[in-house]
Amino acid sequence: MKPTTFAAAAFATILATGGALFAAPALFAQGAPALPGAQDPARVTAGTYAADPAHSLIAFEVNHFGFNDYYGIFGDVAGTLVLDPANIAAAKVDVTIPVDSVTTASKGLTEHLLRPGKDGAAPDFFGAAPAPARFVSTKVARTGDTTATITGNLTLNGVTKEVTFDAEFTGAGANPFNKKETVGFEAETEIKRSDFGVNYGIPFVSDEVEFDISVAFEKQ
Repeated sequence: MKPTTFAAAAFATILATGGALFAAPALFAQGAPALPGAQDPARVTAGTYAADPAHSLIAFEVNHFGFNDYYGIFGDVAGTLVLDPANIAAAKVDVTIPVDSVTTASKGLTEHLLRPGKDGAAPDFFGAAPAPARFVSTKVARTGDTTATITGNLTLNGVTKEVTFDAEFTGAGANPFNKKETVGFEAETEIKRSDFGVNYGIPFVSDEVEFDISVAFEKQ
């Protein structure tokens, strides 16, 4: 999965759903030039950071009938990052994702993802009022000057499994609007949804789900 291709698809999804996850100014800000020096990891300072929900998302990709890939997004990411650039292995991530924030380009599909089970049966996907998903890191290992693997426990649909993300530092500095010190990361991983009890449509809709995460953290 190429991040640039995925970002274009995710952007199209947001437009198709009326920008449900972000206010219009935040959307248009994505075309702004990068702040000078923002990609320099030396700008990261140690401390505790909180996720910026207005500029963070978790996008997912599944294959549909072997014909094409389909995308969706979870927004309103919350959580914390404890980070010391001099000791990456000691970093800790604790992020919560409200599953009921899910959106896709299809209103019908979005409603299906959150539809309760029929006649008391289990739902096809998440069901009505699903519990938030949560990822809590257990190990962080540096793999390059700006990359690391983050291993931890992902709880989704009432099931907890160990998952490893490939993460990359994408920028740091003072937000020019609210002046808060901010650090950004992108990460990717793949899971089997059947491991988390989401079995509907397999194998016609792929069991494998790719996640592409983009999170901004603001220093507290």
